[in-house]
Amino acid sequence: MNNDIEYISKIKKGEEASFRHFVNSYSKDLFYYAQCFVRTKETAEEVVSDVFLDVWRHREEIEEIKNIKAWLLTLTHNKAISYLRKAENSNEITSWEEIDSFQIIGNLQTPDEQMISKEEIAQINSLIQTLPPKCKVVFALAKIERLPYKEIADMLNISVKTINAHVAKALEIISSGLKK
Repeated sequence: MNNDIEYISKIKKGEEASFRHFVNSYSKDLFYYAQCFVRTKETAEEVVSDVFLDVWRHREEIEEIKNIKAWLLTLTHNKAISYLRKAENSNEITSWEEIDSFQIIGNLQTPDEQMISKEEIAQINSLIQTLPPKCKVVFALAKIERLPYKEIADMLNISVKTINAHVAKALEIISSGLKK
């Protein structure tokens, strides 16, 4: 975001209004990302809430972050995985195979893509649902969030080659599904 530097400086000083604006700017994206892992609305909200609580607690160090969105997504990923590990220990685990609720959300269209009909968007969303869980997360980060492959690789602790493979597989599945 263009105003991140201004808000981050104010957040570092403890200005709550700037922090609220910061939270409002990022919470929706983080919520949908968390929901890819934890599946329930309530748990995703809890994960995102914990992320912003950590941001507030460590606000003095926030100016050192180079890419705020990637950092927030990494925090969200780590909190979600941590939640899943805790749930696993209490026998409430959600496996990667059970993650199936990701969809394209919002207006992500370029002018060329605006010609795509609502039916085609629904078909694409349906095809995204058929992607393997890890492939779905990588696809979302690469093509929806438009993060660089290197950042995704670091975030998910996998190689850039693996990112390429997941994205290629997702695009192949979506492309072949659209041709039917």
